Amino acid sequence: MTSQDDKASLRRFFRTRRTQFVQSMTDRERALAFGKMPSPLVRLCAPKKIVAGYVAVGSEVDPSRLLAEAEALGCTLALPHVTSRAAPMRFLRWETGLPLVEGPFGLSQPLENAEAVVPDIVLVPLLGFDDECMRLGQGAGHYDRALSLLDDAVAVGLAWSVQHSEHLPIDPWDEPMDAILTEQSWITP
Repeated sequence: MTSQDDKASLRRFFRTRRTQFVQSMTDRERALAFGKMPSPLVRLCAPKKIVAGYVAVGSEVDPSRLLAEAEALGCTLALPHVTSRAAPMRFLRWETGLPLVEGPFGLSQPLENAEAVVPDIVLVPLLGFDDECMRLGQGAGHYDRALSLLDDAVAVGLAWSVQHSEHLPIDPWDEPMDAILTEQSWITP
């Protein structure tokens, strides 16, 4: 079995586990989860910093309230823009309330002519994470390729606590997260 086979089965496992976890949450638990930035993230969100997030798909952690708080702190917001599996992901400037368009893979993203920006902080969706803050993504490599070009950006993976694994199979191109934020804790390597 190759690392890619391992990752494919882990993706199925974590996608199912994440969905079941979110479906089992009460309305109150959902309302409280990720509703307020933890202090380490607040300290990173200085005015004029560019914070990239994403629009959640399915049972992914929804970063919308974290993005709204970053915007209220004076940060510029950005969202990823993807055109295909092979094309590099760009981060485009976005403000709360601006229209979004449907992109590939069920993504909602800014209009293609929005200003391209270089994020200082990237909130990253994931399927699984381990004790070293390594991330298991969807498999297209968009975030790994983008983060490899953003040497000074702080990458924060957003996950439900049930997405934790002690160890994940890692490939040379996999980019570590600087921190993982779950509904329970702020985790650093």
